[in-house]
Amino acid sequence: MLYYTTFSSPIGRLIPTSDGESLTGLWIEGQKYAFNPKGTPTAQDGLPVFLLTRAWLDRYFRGERPAPRELPLAPQGSAFRQAVWQCLLDIPYGETTAYSTIAKRVAPMLGKETMSAQAVGGAVGHNPISIIIPCHRVIGTDGSLTGYAGGLHLKRRLLIHEGIDITHT
Repeated sequence: MLYYTTFSSPIGRLIPTSDGESLTGLWIEGQKYAFNPKGTPTAQDGLPVFLLTRAWLDRYFRGERPAPRELPLAPQGSAFRQAVWQCLLDIPYGETTAYSTIAKRVAPMLGKETMSAQAVGGAVGHNPISIIIPCHRVIGTDGSLTGYAGGLHLKRRLLIHEGIDITHT
């Protein structure tokens, strides 16, 4: 069964989803590739994982640095996407990395010599657990702020919130 709730945040309404045990999604209302469940999800505001998620996000938006792995995360996707999302979890708070850097890390994980940054970009863009799996910390090799499912304005806000200088992007 799939559960969901909603709550407000400094960047808009958020929609977390769960399988009852783990967080399976966290969407920013209106984002590209938005929450579109198969079947009918059940509203369940008091689910323990949702309470943990809300507390995690409250801490994050207060300027604390909660670790993503504090939460039981279970994003659904292919082995390739899972590998990319695992790399995203390793990007420290307040830092960024390039799509090409992730491609160089993921390729050997999947037994490949090389991988395109564009393929990584597709996986990053389809990250189902926004903010917590920090896809907003991925930028272009030249330092440009490229793509974000929630919109570049929110990517900027999240990076500035984390103290990242984006004046040259």
